[in-house]
Amino acid sequence: MIDLYYWPTPNGHKITIFLEEAGLAYTIHPVDIGAGDQFRPDYLVISPNNKMPAIVDQAPADGGLPISVFESGAILQYLGDKSGRFYPRDTRGRAAVDQWLFWQMGGLGPMTGQYGHFHVYAPEPIDYARDRYEREVLRLLGVLDRQLEGREFIAGDYSIADMATHPWINPYTKAPLDLAPFANVRRWHAAVAARPAVQRAYALSQQYGAQREMTPEMRKILFGTPSPNA
Repeated sequence: MIDLYYWPTPNGHKITIFLEEAGLAYTIHPVDIGAGDQFRPDYLVISPNNKMPAIVDQAPADGGLPISVFESGAILQYLGDKSGRFYPRDTRGRAAVDQWLFWQMGGLGPMTGQYGHFHVYAPEPIDYARDRYEREVLRLLGVLDRQLEGREFIAGDYSIADMATHPWINPYTKAPLDLAPFANVRRWHAAVAARPAVQRAYALSQQYGAQREMTPEMRKILFGTPSPNA
């Protein structure tokens, strides 16, 4: 029913987590971003920003032609509406989830991504950039830690806000952050990770080549710059 265009990155994990949690039927179409699959003309039809993930719903609720959706946050909202799960229908519940979903999309994800880029992938160390993004990610983790005080999940019940945020917590094994000050984040992160559907979603990573070493050609495709050793 759902065609998922996927690669095992934090944003890709968001969607497999939802699909596994909701039990929706889906087929994975790998988008190898290191090989440049995101620039294929047929893929740009459904994801014009040449990013991953994207979906095509072959059986939309209105009974019409297939619907394509890009941007991971928009996909989570769409799937939440379609399935009636993990996305409140009441005004107050939806507002609570939406603001934390957008917090992740506009803050935690981009800032953590920049932290990872300058600590792991940049061709040379830039102290200002490393310090700038580390401080901002730690600030955002502090925001999340305060939100989770006395709460099991981010916005009340388990929701797409949790699914969006979980993969972006300390995702760079080569540049780990110190999570010791964030007890609530650590408790919540472990609880979500223990969910069987989340474990199934992350296990999909083993079927694809996301863990392979980055080559100069991959670096050029992903970042537009050659390897410093090329």
